[in-house]
Amino acid sequence: MTHGVDNSSEGSFKRSLWLVFLANFFAAGCFSAVPPQQRVQALSVVPQEREPLPGPPSFQLRDTVVRRVFEDSRGDLWFGTNAKGVIRYHNQTLTYYGFEHGLGGHAVRGIVEDDSGHLWFATSGGVSRFDGRTFTNFSEFDGLHDSDTWSITITHDGTIWVGTLAGAHHFDGHRFHHFALPKAEEDPSRGVTSAEFVHHIMEDTAGRLWFATNGGAYVLSDNGLSNINTAHGLCGDVVNSILEDVHGRMWFATHHNGVCQWDGETFTHYGERDGITGHEVWSLYLDAAGDVWFPVENAGVYRFNGVTFTNYHDPERMPCPAIQTIYEDRSGAVWMGGWMTLYRRDGTQVRRYVEETPG
Repeated sequence: MTHGVDNSSEGSFKRSLWLVFLANFFAAGCFSAVPPQQRVQALSVVPQEREPLPGPPSFQLRDTVVRRVFEDSRGDLWFGTNAKGVIRYHNQTLTYYGFEHGLGGHAVRGIVEDDSGHLWFATSGGVSRFDGRTFTNFSEFDGLHDSDTWSITITHDGTIWVGTLAGAHHFDGHRFHHFALPKAEEDPSRGVTSAEFVHHIMEDTAGRLWFATNGGAYVLSDNGLSNINTAHGLCGDVVNSILEDVHGRMWFATHHNGVCQWDGETFTHYGERDGITGHEVWSLYLDAAGDVWFPVENAGVYRFNGVTFTNYHDPERMPCPAIQTIYEDRSGAVWMGGWMTLYRRDGTQVRRYVEETPG
């Protein structure tokens, strides 16, 4: 007896019907000969060129701390989280990418895109590069002195720089190389800290590279490496973020003493006399109009238009006390992410995109 073979005429008729069904099934495009894993990648991972969707996005995240917001060149929105990897919003669909999908770490603190359209993520488990299908990860095996990365930037010449718990590193196309900065005192009040913590890296329009550290700000120029700290007028030595405004002035967000601005000669410290309350500032953002935005712990978000500050702090519509990141998308809407929350402000309309599980 041969198992699985029907030699009767009825069996031949059944086989004919089965072959016709398969032919129609393949012709209709309901199946693909690509292995299941590759089919998932082809359908849910490869970005498609598209126009921005009309109206505000419609989705809801649950119990999510949003550390970074980024819009890529295709118009897809990416949300870096504190424990759930990175989330992409594409064609009205959310896709979660975590450690189990190839991402280097569960926490994502920085997102940039290179000239090839590859996305780079600074994660708690190293640097991850995403080509639209797969992740390539870089860790201590690839030159990082510590895989706990907190910031990432791309300079005008295409060089990737990252800030870690063990200093700054730059990428040569194959490996990362350590760039030594002087050690500073650790700051236990930040929770995670080290003597070589680089919180943020940015390049200004003059091509100088700035590093935000526990020991003030360091700037690398043609004249070498120099330090700016409270002895020079900086408002605080624990610097979380650095930004250059449209007038070429440098802004510094500090962890213990608010924000200040430097015009190259003198510092201006903004505080209560300017209507700003609070001292803990995590980030700075420059919008398309040239306004400077920053969040202050327990005081909402401030916007500076060059003359006055406007505070966005609504206990009913924006109850989150800890906004950490701000980002303007191509439609002009401003996203604000933080502790268990994500807001989108479009004019006077504010929408929340995170729900917390009761209890």
